Amino acid sequence: MFPRGRRATGLAPAGCRPSGADRRVQTVGSGLGQVTENEALGISRNPWDPDRTPGGSSSGAGAAVAAGMAPIAHAEDGGGSIRIPASCNGLIGLKPTRGLVTNATVSVEGLGTSGVLTRTVADTAAALDVLARHDPAAWWSPPTPHRSFATATQTDMPTGLRIGVLTDSPIDGIHVHPACTEAVTVTLRTLEAAGHDIVDTHLPLPPTDELVAAFTTIWNVGGSGIVLADPDRVEPHNRALRDAARAIDSWSYAEGVRKTQQLSRRIVEGFLAGFDLLVTPTMACLPPLVGAWRAGADDNPLMPLLNSYPMGVFTSVFNVTGQPAISLPIHHDDATGLPVGIQIVAAPWREDLLLQVSRALELAHLWADRRPPVG
Repeated sequence: MFPRGRRATGLAPAGCRPSGADRRVQTVGSGLGQVTENEALGISRNPWDPDRTPGGSSSGAGAAVAAGMAPIAHAEDGGGSIRIPASCNGLIGLKPTRGLVTNATVSVEGLGTSGVLTRTVADTAAALDVLARHDPAAWWSPPTPHRSFATATQTDMPTGLRIGVLTDSPIDGIHVHPACTEAVTVTLRTLEAAGHDIVDTHLPLPPTDELVAAFTTIWNVGGSGIVLADPDRVEPHNRALRDAARAIDSWSYAEGVRKTQQLSRRIVEGFLAGFDLLVTPTMACLPPLVGAWRAGADDNPLMPLLNSYPMGVFTSVFNVTGQPAISLPIHHDDATGLPVGIQIVAAPWREDLLLQVSRALELAHLWADRRPPVG
């Protein structure tokens, strides 16, 4: 399940064929949201519980792989849209380093990138080996890695890694569900038993208002370039986001770009000084109930975005920094039976280390054979 174009063509030699299912799954309109429920095409539902969302914006991709329609599906991530569906659906979702995977243009100043949703680390690595090949027509594309990512997964990871932890929300006032923090605890226990060091070093995150303002200034323009046949038929929340983006003048936009670059450098420098890997919950919540994101939308059309913050609060930070980050289906909530993902973040260009650690965790937790009741 891949989009047409250069990347889809590139996956063919790796044995991937586009599936007809790609025409029957959904993504959020313009990718602006963490759920896919719209008046035109209806509701994407979670195979683990159809009353819950499969996350987004790559909702259809996540639901399709979880339900067994395909072993792998394309996804894009501008604020968590690979990792959020991975967590909601019990899958693996890797957001690559900024620039490692190219598209025709640099998406939202580099906040966005492409990847896949899979069940296994091996499939994730094999897909990345194709997606990360040097693109000679893109000035921002690095050379093809000298060692394949598939090979990295077959190599023992280093011992004594410094493992940082972040379980408090990067945005003030957002409660983190106990199952999400428990998933982190389970992960840390496994990594510590494997000989790694859990360090008590804090990531230097900026104040909430600084981070949100810089991110949304750029992220709101994600729908630019999409020609609308009838703008009046766009749903209110997407129309409000487009209006907010159009209200930003070029000077303010440039200031937003500069600010995100400054924040990125500050965060990454602190990361490199403090640890080799960072473990967080992928989301601050369990997959929300269908329709929950619309609460308050009649009074404020931007409420769907605010209601979605708990889903993307841990992921979007690393779209700003451009670091590679992967969501792994480590845990299940006992009360609901829903999957709960954890996110592991590495230094830029260290997808190899992420995949090595992910493979070790996969062997310890054996998630690949878990299947939802709906399939």
